[in-house]
Amino acid sequence: MHKTTELVLAPIRGITDCYFRQLFHRYFPGFDSALAPFINPQRFSHFQAKQVKDLLPELNQGMCVTPQLLHTNAEDFLFLASRLHELGYTEINWNLGCPAPMVTKKKRGSGLLPHPDEIITFLDTVLPRLPVKLSIKTRLGLNRNDELLNLLPRLKDYPISEIIIHGRLGSQLYRGTIDQDAFAECLGVSSHSIVYNGDICTLADFKRLEGKFPTIQKWMIGRGALANPFLAGEIKGIATKERLKQLHGFHQELFDCYRELLSGQAHLLGRLKQLWFYLSDFFPPQQKTWKKIKKCKTEEKYRQLVEELFQEASNTSL
Repeated sequence: MHKTTELVLAPIRGITDCYFRQLFHRYFPGFDSALAPFINPQRFSHFQAKQVKDLLPELNQGMCVTPQLLHTNAEDFLFLASRLHELGYTEINWNLGCPAPMVTKKKRGSGLLPHPDEIITFLDTVLPRLPVKLSIKTRLGLNRNDELLNLLPRLKDYPISEIIIHGRLGSQLYRGTIDQDAFAECLGVSSHSIVYNGDICTLADFKRLEGKFPTIQKWMIGRGALANPFLAGEIKGIATKERLKQLHGFHQELFDCYRELLSGQAHLLGRLKQLWFYLSDFFPPQQKTWKKIKKCKTEEKYRQLVEELFQEASNTSL
């Protein structure tokens, strides 16, 4: 591992909120920072306090967090950027990568990539008035992998702190494989600091990518870290003796936290099932584990099943 390697926890909406990030950082060392799930700026929203709750400083202690905004209206974007600056943030991220159809059809997220002139107009309006640094998280394109490739040279003179590139198209969602050749092309035409994102699921994956892209010093990991919470530590060479005990403690604290915060067991189980969609990989056979979790309808049944899973894993020396 290169000594300057930085690892960033990716934003996964519905999972990596402030409570998850704090507990994850405490139990599973290795990540240097996190990118928060996007918020959608609205100048006149009656829910402005609720909108930034996930980013309140008192709920984000101990781990460096960067807020992410999803919008194409410059004035609304600037309004919320100023609010985040007041909270103490010095950098925000613009989401040009979200692949969700409900987002892309509004020309937001990766849906804006086929419209480079609109991206440039937005940056021309926002950057001179922005009180914080700006980074961008993006994909190779929405439907074509030359969309970002053609945009990057036009960004040359813009003061963008870094560009995080997920090597898929928006239209792929999370299907298929990362296009490493297209990523390499983007790397060759950009003058900005580039962060690699996508399909780092094992230590072997990381080493392979590190060898292929030796100039990359910052890496973003999302789904791979949910399936194996110890992955960042493995990359950083951090030894962990009692993995199962750590994971059990993390789950218990997260469960207790959400049980107190969320209203009703349906809401509680729905939130935890989103995590288990990935975490079931840690408890083979994965599909069988996930199906059991998915079928849970009551808090009592869920807790009983989780304890059984940990006990079985302990008996097999996971």
